[in-house]
Amino acid sequence: MGLRSDETALPYSLTRSGITEELIMLHAASGEVRPRVTVVIPTLNEARNLPHVFSRLPKDLHEIIVVDGHSVDDTLAVARRLRPDVRIVMQNRDGKGNALACGFAAATGDIIAMVDADGSADPAEIPRFVEALLDGADFAKGTRFADGGGSADITRIRRLGNHFFSFFFNVCYGASYSDLCYGFNVFWRSHVPGLDLDVTSPPPERSDGRLWGDGFEIETLIHVRIAKAGLAVTEVPSFEHRRIHGASNLSAVGDGIRVLRTILTERRRTRRKTASRNMAEVISFPRNTVAQEFYDRQVASAVSGELE
Repeated sequence: MGLRSDETALPYSLTRSGITEELIMLHAASGEVRPRVTVVIPTLNEARNLPHVFSRLPKDLHEIIVVDGHSVDDTLAVARRLRPDVRIVMQNRDGKGNALACGFAAATGDIIAMVDADGSADPAEIPRFVEALLDGADFAKGTRFADGGGSADITRIRRLGNHFFSFFFNVCYGASYSDLCYGFNVFWRSHVPGLDLDVTSPPPERSDGRLWGDGFEIETLIHVRIAKAGLAVTEVPSFEHRRIHGASNLSAVGDGIRVLRTILTERRRTRRKTASRNMAEVISFPRNTVAQEFYDRQVASAVSGELE
């Protein structure tokens, strides 16, 4: 999945229509040129889970970035012992969303894979996501509800909630997701700027210390902005395993509310921007017309000798 060791990563600023498209065509023609893949793994006290997760990583990755939320166990020491070449990034605020945003900003590969540190997603599936990108997708989204996918962890209430949110999201944004709330995703790094994730602002002065998108709503927020950008999404079957060690921080009710709030909030923001743009066009048109008519009258008067 990586290019040769003597090749350099593609520049961050290049877009899907430029060098990424060229890379896809080169791969299709030769079958040898491969994009460099960066794996971003957010961690918070995952020392016992990392040995399993790292053992499942493909061997030819470009880089592995562990974004840590100031763990108090041996997470960072274990990561360095398992992979001396691992890149450690400390997130600047709290929450999974902020951790992912920091990892995206630090990535230097052509493709970014989002992998949870609890062992629920299998990193060995990354190659099939990469193939979806090389086949023309902008974003490869994991789904547990397609042939070849599944889950050993999802509860009945979470399944029902996910189906509802997927349906609601599809109606709002014209998408066709079968599994909105699954967080195993792989995409071209050139799309990071379009996600508009804040990685520079300090923590706000409020109780949770998070900005919009810093929490578990991050996956939904990413999908909303991908949909608004009109990017091509391919769903890839994936199997969700049970968390190996520790307790999940997910809350079926609390995080469900965050997902719904994200869908509605981003939709309102889109409508406000569209309304503002339309109003600007309405105001500017008659103003320009009046100015042109006044100019035309002045020119006509000057030509006829009536302008003093």
